[in-house]
Amino acid sequence: MSLSDESLAAAKQQAEVLARALPFLRRYVGDTIVVKYGGHAMAGGPVSEAFGHDIALLKTVGVNPVVVHGGGPQINAMLSKLEIKSTFVDGLRITDAAMVDVVEMVLAGTVNKMVAGLISQAGALAVGISGKDAGLLRARKLTRTVRDLDSQIERVLDLGFVGEPESVDPRVLHALSGSGLIPVVAPVGIGTNGETYNINADSAAGAIAAALHATRLLMLTDVPGVLDSNGRLIEELSIADAQEGIRNGMISGGMIPKVETCIEAVQRGASAAVILDGRVPHACLLELFTPAGPGTLIRSVS
Repeated sequence: MSLSDESLAAAKQQAEVLARALPFLRRYVGDTIVVKYGGHAMAGGPVSEAFGHDIALLKTVGVNPVVVHGGGPQINAMLSKLEIKSTFVDGLRITDAAMVDVVEMVLAGTVNKMVAGLISQAGALAVGISGKDAGLLRARKLTRTVRDLDSQIERVLDLGFVGEPESVDPRVLHALSGSGLIPVVAPVGIGTNGETYNINADSAAGAIAAALHATRLLMLTDVPGVLDSNGRLIEELSIADAQEGIRNGMISGGMIPKVETCIEAVQRGASAAVILDGRVPHACLLELFTPAGPGTLIRSVS
């Protein structure tokens, strides 16, 4: 079977890309990579399809990927459909008993199976679970304090069934990965008395990456990474530099909790964490298998 000149050129280019990627492919064989999947990366279309192929490829070349996903827009859509009003404080949804049932239904049901399906359709074997399965994510109630602007008195705000990771039992993840499967985790945890907690997906991914001593935590976001005061991407930060960036205001707004999650994950056992733009097709592969990844790498020492 002969190839046209155009097809042959494309085939040669593909072979060259694979040859250049080989040293990077070898670097991560046997390693665990935790990927937090959310934001516009989950919007569907070519980017979502590319994500599924990326995760499937990681498993094919000997990497052990674990995906932790969000689902805020999907939860909002379902709550709107059910005419249930949401209230947010500092980006956290106040979740009562009725709402947490909806959150679990959407995260551990619709969204979880959708993400697992993307990966399975790309040729790998993905299994959707929630943090409640096998006691993977033990959670405690998350509280926030707010200060009254007039009296300056602080009060504790009850967020309902919003939790934060207390401990991680990674045995179910090891069992699935060791059997050739890719775990896809919905960020729903279980409390001491069996209650269900809605956990921020970033926090869940960071805790899981730390417990697994992951080589990388990849945080897919809707921005290129951490930017400096001139709006330029910072390619690498040490923990000390990242903490200073928060103190001096260079890192601000919604980027603060993401950077803090990365810092905590690295301090507790992950080798490094990367904040990168999930809207870019094949962002995970670009980060892991090219000389200069597109995001901001955070590790103990830069």
